[in-house]
Amino acid sequence: MRILSLVLTNLRRHRLRALIGVAGIGFGVAAMLTILAIVTGAIGMFERILGEDSHYLVFERNVSDLFFSSVTEAQVQGLRAQSQVAAAHPLLFGIVSSPGHPVITCFGVGADDPRLARAEWRAGRAADFGRREDEIYLGVRAAEFLGARAGEEIEIGRGRFRVGGIFKLENGFEDGGVFLPLPAAQAFFHREGVASVVAVRLHDRRDGPAFKAAAEAAHPGLIALENREFSQNYNSFRILHFTAWAVGLCAFGLGGLGVANTMLLSVFSRIREIAVLRVCGFSERQVAFLIFGEAAAVAAGGLVLGFALGFGVLAVFERVPQFHGYVQAHVRPDIVAGIIVTALVTAVAGAIHPARFAARIQPAEALRYE
Repeated sequence: MRILSLVLTNLRRHRLRALIGVAGIGFGVAAMLTILAIVTGAIGMFERILGEDSHYLVFERNVSDLFFSSVTEAQVQGLRAQSQVAAAHPLLFGIVSSPGHPVITCFGVGADDPRLARAEWRAGRAADFGRREDEIYLGVRAAEFLGARAGEEIEIGRGRFRVGGIFKLENGFEDGGVFLPLPAAQAFFHREGVASVVAVRLHDRRDGPAFKAAAEAAHPGLIALENREFSQNYNSFRILHFTAWAVGLCAFGLGGLGVANTMLLSVFSRIREIAVLRVCGFSERQVAFLIFGEAAAVAAGGLVLGFALGFGVLAVFERVPQFHGYVQAHVRPDIVAGIIVTALVTAVAGAIHPARFAARIQPAEALRYE
């Protein structure tokens, strides 16, 4: 209790330095929380686009991104012909533009795609999807930021399309995207007869290994991955995860330097005080514990500040219309735990040198220190 009381007293006496340390850790926590939550949410949304109502994803082998993958119509038919396959739905990805909106995700899907049946249709009907070649369909958020209503014409790329329907989907990428019938999307992107990926649903999930082996043997240019395997092995996901953690750790590194600077200045300004504590019977271990206690308190304050800032920023981002609903923050418990551990380790690491310096102060010499 005596040391804890001294920790709180010292932080109050040097509140400006303590606040600087708290701010350093806090901004690191907020940066890591925000970046990881956005990246994890984005990956989760993309996974749900591909993984709902399917067991395996089939796409071109050795492509850097699914936007560049090409699965031919013949290969799709070959997959559908396999005995283990209950349904195979090709999906074509593309990026389109509209005046004032240079980047909009476009999905080319078949009329039998299950996402159309699951959608909450605000205008139009799923049964009419693809009946007219000049029609385009919009997610609710896409309709909002494009200012479009059913039956109106909108400019997409170099063409004009009639809005055939508007529907709401839970997935932010889809809700902020535009949909074309697969043949129309293939013609629009000059990729006739190909899809980016095929979502395969099996009669029995236990037949997965047999399906995978047969599909890759029949089509050597393709790779079939179970949804879980895809999430773990897709290059873009791994790059996003690595980048998020790298940026977050850099932010924490700066916060750790701030804590180290705060603790070091605190020690130098209290050399005589520490000498008095040693004379009064404080051991080297107790003096070091005092410094580490202050660093831990700074880290705790930084965590509170950082989580408050991070969750506040995420709440704002999710409601900003310019993001088109693409930001759906997902904060997993393991991310929160990782951030807490990283913050505490950063603060303690920043206090190691100041604690060692303080513990080695000799009372006789320190009392003569100017």
